Amino acid sequence: MASKIIDPAGPGGSGAPAEDGVPTSAPSGEPRAAGPDAAGRDADRAAGQYTGRAVVREADGGGRTARDPFLDNAKFLLIVLVVIGHTWPMGLVEGSRTVKAGYLWISSFHMPAFILLSGYFSRGFAGRPEQLRKLVAGVLVPYLVFEVLYTAVEAVAWGKPFRLTLTEPTFVCWFLAALFVWRLTVPLWRVIPWPVPVAALVSLAAGTSSLGQDLALPRVLMFLPWFVLGLALRPAHFARLRESRVLRWCAPPVLLAGGAVAYAVAPGTDVHWLWMSHGQAELGAGTLPYLLVRLGLFAGTALMTGAFLALVPRRTRWLTGLGALTLYPYLLHGLLTTAAHAYGWDAPLRPLGPLGAALLTACGAAVAVLLSTAPVRRLARPLIEPPVPGLNRSRRRESSPGTSEPRTA
Repeated sequence: MASKIIDPAGPGGSGAPAEDGVPTSAPSGEPRAAGPDAAGRDADRAAGQYTGRAVVREADGGGRTARDPFLDNAKFLLIVLVVIGHTWPMGLVEGSRTVKAGYLWISSFHMPAFILLSGYFSRGFAGRPEQLRKLVAGVLVPYLVFEVLYTAVEAVAWGKPFRLTLTEPTFVCWFLAALFVWRLTVPLWRVIPWPVPVAALVSLAAGTSSLGQDLALPRVLMFLPWFVLGLALRPAHFARLRESRVLRWCAPPVLLAGGAVAYAVAPGTDVHWLWMSHGQAELGAGTLPYLLVRLGLFAGTALMTGAFLALVPRRTRWLTGLGALTLYPYLLHGLLTTAAHAYGWDAPLRPLGPLGAALLTACGAAVAVLLSTAPVRRLARPLIEPPVPGLNRSRRRESSPGTSEPRTA
């Protein structure tokens, strides 16, 4: 399953923090539009979150960019889980109850957690022209580039005809298509009463409807509640997870219980329930059982996501810097795993069951780190952050080659 790519800023503050913890002034190079009303001022204060930076005011009145290590740590750990999930071939997953339980365990929260963070870091999106330009340059253009690349790799490795269908996302590209749509809807969710319950109803209705695969519509709608929940969250909610000893002590038992449930249900569970790419008809479920299972998944995923975030390291670690670069391992790793599965490079490990999964897990984690390194970023930057005249000129001024931070989730 693919995951969400994010490049958020941590909730920064100024000398006098805003109520919701977002910066009270835009970062250098980011124009601030003065809004006459409170909503406009809130959007302006939050604009820094979309650029991937937060300004911290120093005593001398200057500013420096700062990130929240907790959020960057969470991003990197989640991208590692994404890569690991893609290194396990489905033949290995379905061939071992233990491996399938591990796959179900990972899939139960890593995508919703990414999407939740994507919503959280989209709170400042108000549809202003500069934000729309960044959305096109940072999400839509990479989507188009990697649709071509993934179609070409599948044609070479799997012998498929080279048929470019830009409206039907290939492999991990679905998330960029979904993020583009979700972000455009942010202003709408600001005016809808009870947005999270409404998004949940939309998700359930989508699962009981017949939807095509254009723009990954089933996933766009069925994962929607997690994005909208992220929009509703504030820094105080994450602070509670980080600072509450009770929650941190409860987190390991919750994750272990999730593993036990995954092991118990593994033999008879279709993994497509967690991919959110199949609805009721494809899963062969009646309407009432389908709705009950989806409601149970909502509850279980919320518990697992909260437990995972409660255990994320709060301080700067070796992995913190890599958390600002998740777009690179996300888009690049799928090219490697597509080729690996096509040419059978993982075939010797499939008969090993859990041991094979453990070896592939170590390999996947190493790949996630490797694809985040500066040499790889320098080589891949023209593909992932391609120069688009008139769209990303300001972005190129703000960052230097090899150290840029992806603008999107």
